[in-house]
Amino acid sequence: MPSQPVALVHLCSADEWNTARAAGEHRPASLEISGFVHLSTPEQVHLPANRLYGGRTDLVLLRIDPARLSSPIRWEPGVPADPMGMEFPHLYGPLPITAVISVTSYRPDADGRFAPLGPPDASPV
Repeated sequence: MPSQPVALVHLCSADEWNTARAAGEHRPASLEISGFVHLSTPEQVHLPANRLYGGRTDLVLLRIDPARLSSPIRWEPGVPADPMGMEFPHLYGPLPITAVISVTSYRPDADGRFAPLGPPDASPV
């Protein structure tokens, strides 16, 4: 398991984030289907973004303080196309909005591809 990062990230639509804020927690479909919420490190988030959300312009990037999570995080392999040995953090429970420390839009480039994240540039929640 990798050492605990300073922040983890999660992608969702702006509408999903608004729903989560009203409910106090984010419960994406993956929680019901797979039993966990997909998370990433800032350095790897572009991989699932390109695989799952290519070209979408309605995404927000939630930066999460792992110390504020009450459900367990497990580091598990992604898909075979990911770099060898890469593991992604999975949150085995809903994502409480109190764990979200910042929210930014996450938009693709002109070709519809998402780039790796640079230095943090976040607006307050």
